[in-house]
Amino acid sequence: TVRQVMAKGLPDLPGKELLVLTVEYAPGGADTIHRHNADALVYVLEGSVVEQVKGGKPVTLTAGQTFYEGPADIHVVGRNASRTRPAKILAILVKDKGTPALVPVEATDNHHN
Repeated sequence: TVRQVMAKGLPDLPGKELLVLTVEYAPGGADTIHRHNADALVYVLEGSVVEQVKGGKPVTLTAGQTFYEGPADIHVVGRNASRTRPAKILAILVKDKGTPALVPVEATDNHHN
């Protein structure tokens, strides 16, 4: 479940906006492969999640821990680490105004825009 908490233009960064979302994962829940075309910070609110960008190692994060993704990163793993408990994250993105927060990436297409 994705909920928008805030969206705000950034006067000192023309053309950019700040987008704040909460994402709740059901037990065993996972994202599809995607990119954000944004600077993105994930902060774990509750539970535990596994995050990985293409070329990086998977990391397991618990409440209070953070994960950063850059505009060029492809997010290959984003999932609840538990099959029995839900997890919840706060995602803070600095992105181009009017662009989608999440862009699906085909698993076989490394240059998807």
